[in-house]
Amino acid sequence: MTPFKLTKILNLKEHEKQKALHEYEEARTRFEEVAEKLYHFLKQKEDYEEQHKQQLQSGLAIQHIRSFQHFMSNLQRVIDHYQHLVMQARQHMELKQLKLVELNVEVKKYEKIKEKHDEMIAQQMRIAEQKQMDDISIQQYCYRETR
Repeated sequence: MTPFKLTKILNLKEHEKQKALHEYEEARTRFEEVAEKLYHFLKQKEDYEEQHKQQLQSGLAIQHIRSFQHFMSNLQRVIDHYQHLVMQARQHMELKQLKLVELNVEVKKYEKIKEKHDEMIAQQMRIAEQKQMDDISIQQYCYRETR
């Protein structure tokens, strides 16, 4: 029985796949963290706008309105920054996902080759076993005939 000659390559590809899976998980986690922060700032902006709207109805000093507008413009800059970070994190995550898919396909190819190799070895063993059984049968027949 011949061993599978590509075992080392298969193991290497499986290791690369596991590494790519780990990198993808890290990228996904980073994306989720940044997206949650963006959501937090968007929610905060929405809450402050609603609160300011209610305060405007009851009357506000101009200084308060100016400080609110300054605060909101700063908050919008933070939101814009996090939107950019989310886009970068999404792109990074998608690249890692593509790499993972490619490596998964490669591993599947090598596994299929190994499976065909194993089937061929099993077939050869069945043929050899059948030959051996035929030889034994012939020997038994010859032994009976000579008696």
